[in-house]
Amino acid sequence: MKDLLPTGALDASALDTLFLEARSQNAWQDKDIPEDVLEQLYDLVKMGPTSANCSPARFVFIRSKEAKEKLSPALSSGNREKTMTAPVTVIVCQDMEFYEKLGELFPHVDAKPWFTGSEAMITETAFRNSSLQGGYLITAARALGLDCGPMSGFDAKLVEETFLAGSTWKVNFMINLGYGEPSKVFDRLPRLKMDDACKVL
Repeated sequence: MKDLLPTGALDASALDTLFLEARSQNAWQDKDIPEDVLEQLYDLVKMGPTSANCSPARFVFIRSKEAKEKLSPALSSGNREKTMTAPVTVIVCQDMEFYEKLGELFPHVDAKPWFTGSEAMITETAFRNSSLQGGYLITAARALGLDCGPMSGFDAKLVEETFLAGSTWKVNFMINLGYGEPSKVFDRLPRLKMDDACKVL
């Protein structure tokens, strides 16, 4: 890999940290994530590009024991233990009224009317870009030395009733954050070859 890196690319060690050696985690060391690290994490995530800088993702950091206990009933049985023992669980949300911030975030033109007349456009844009920002969060967390366990497997309605009631936020997916326990990592699963997944035209 090192010999293939183009000029200006991250070195092989950084690529290992972000992608090649990074693994989804299922168990965690008993080690807290300070709030200032979460602030650093968000400061990286917010810099990732979104369409028209719409930035629809919102993040709920579940860190306290009380909040984790409220989250527990919404989790599938296979996700409960690893989530309850993770130092932080992030609920990656999408603000369904993200367009209200476009005057601040995209001052070049009045972009709000692009969305206010179309529920389908709002839903598509919010989901696509909040998913993208969730991916940025995973990469940024790894860059800060954290491990991640992204997941579905939860009752979205219950999560929203418990944590998002009265807001315009909807849940997309969740990410457990912490310092992984290497002995509990599963063997790496296969990936598709480029010929199976890509076209170069």
